[in-house]
Amino acid sequence: MTVRRHAEYDVLVVGGSGVDTVVRVDALPVPLADSVHVGPIEEHPGQTGGYVALGARALGLRVALLDFVGDDRLGTLLRERLAEGDVEFVPVHSPTGTRRAVNLVDATGRRMSFYDGRDPADLRMPRDSYLPWLRRTRHVHLSISHFARFLYDDIEALGVPVSTDLHDWDGLAEHHREFALRSDLVFLSAAGAGEDTPALMREILREGRAEAVVAMAGADGAHLLTRNGGPDPRHVPAAVPPAPVVDSNGAGDAFVCGFLYGRLAGRDPLECVRLGTVAGAHACTATGSAALVGPEALSAADRGRGGGS
Repeated sequence: MTVRRHAEYDVLVVGGSGVDTVVRVDALPVPLADSVHVGPIEEHPGQTGGYVALGARALGLRVALLDFVGDDRLGTLLRERLAEGDVEFVPVHSPTGTRRAVNLVDATGRRMSFYDGRDPADLRMPRDSYLPWLRRTRHVHLSISHFARFLYDDIEALGVPVSTDLHDWDGLAEHHREFALRSDLVFLSAAGAGEDTPALMREILREGRAEAVVAMAGADGAHLLTRNGGPDPRHVPAAVPPAPVVDSNGAGDAFVCGFLYGRLAGRDPLECVRLGTVAGAHACTATGSAALVGPEALSAADRGRGGGS
């Protein structure tokens, strides 16, 4: 992947922001009942795009987030959280309001998420809303929001490297395929394809333009497959969290931040995966985006597990 060296921003995140409502339950699945007593229900502004932007900024990268947001209470919460995290937010008015999700989180930190589909299928971002930002960044991270796929032609024309996170893609759902095949760096969760994950990683490299594919596997670490690295993914063990695991929500987004931090610093892909596992483990120790690792802690933890300086 070619990385631009001189630009106003290190990472431009596009799409995927919103507000999560977190409900803590004893276990998943929840019992079938008319009512279940739970602890305090919390709201955490961020979602995948917001968490990547906040996490990358906490690592000292220059970050902007470009997305649709509503003129509503949740939009205000999102704006306030991004401002608190020193993320430059470029909002475009959403006629259907700010996205939200409900996350059920059990005592081990496992989660089950329910995302609303409020973005209409014909939602498009005006070119003059995003082109100036594409021209000023070293790297673009596209969330898999439907409208974001229509930025690929301009991203490619400008020669800006682009990454995406397919989350739990099983390799079959068509919504994800364009993101998988038109990105230079592809992240996904091994939970989606299960034992077929290595085959899916090879397919993405064979059919698309990616130079590297990373499958995140939670407590089992992560797997890396590169275009010139042989036919089988390389495994990197998970990092040990610095505190008890509370919530896995946002761990994959933190992983992406750790990887991009290393990538933009010129580290090789295997080192970047190791940094990703450290950032992901750190994120599991608090709810929402409260556990954002900084560059010093990331480097110290990486050295502690045998990584480079």
